[in-house]
Amino acid sequence: MTEADPIAVPSGQAVTLIDTIWNEPGPAGLTFRFRFLTPGIAAGGGVDYDTAFADMVALCESYVLPRVAEVVPPPVQVIVSLSDRPVPFGEADPDATQYFEAFSIRDGHCIWEAF
Repeated sequence: MTEADPIAVPSGQAVTLIDTIWNEPGPAGLTFRFRFLTPGIAAGGGVDYDTAFADMVALCESYVLPRVAEVVPPPVQVIVSLSDRPVPFGEADPDATQYFEAFSIRDGHCIWEAF
């Protein structure tokens, strides 16, 4: 699988990896950020927040977990973000639709952590 390969999610929307960031500290400690391109979340794109949230949970479980399973020390938190267009990390784009959710990893599962 390459970054350009589509990743399957429950909604069926087109999802590809933008990048993974692991060298920026998070508020709780070691944090990995998995950033995905999801044009379907754009205004009028047909994917609402609840549907996107289900996709983020699925991405955490099926895509993120295998990639952090052998990381030592393990991340304290994983952030899954969806964006309808590429936005450089840490920059704002008022025209972009973006969703972010944080998860901890316990017992081999992603546990949603409310911001």
